[in-house]
Amino acid sequence: MKKAKRTNKKRALNYNRLGMLAIALVVLMLLGISAMQSRRLENRLTLYNNKAETLEERIEEEIARTEEIDNLKKYMNTDQYAEEIARNRLGLVKENEIVFQEQKTIQ
Repeated sequence: MKKAKRTNKKRALNYNRLGMLAIALVVLMLLGISAMQSRRLENRLTLYNNKAETLEERIEEEIARTEEIDNLKKYMNTDQYAEEIARNRLGLVKENEIVFQEQKTIQ
C-alpha cells in the first residue's frame, strides 16, 4: 500500500513539474512575442514620426509660398506694378520724360 501511495505521489509530482514547465514555456513564448511586437511598434512609430516631421516641413513651406503669392497679388494690383510692366514690356514713357538709349557701335 505504501508503495502505491509513493508512486502516485511521484506521478503527481511529475505531472505538476511537467505542468509548471509547460506553463513556463507558454509564458516565455508570450513574453517573446510581446517583445517582438513592441519592437515592431517602436519601428513603426519612428517611421510615422519621421513622416509627420516631413509633412509639417512641407506644410510650412506651402504656407510661406502662399504668403508670397498673396503678396505678389497685392503688388500686382498697385499702380507701381502697372507702370513697371508698361515701361519694361511695352516701352512706354511718361509725359515730358526723356529716354536715353545706348547706341551700338560697329567695329
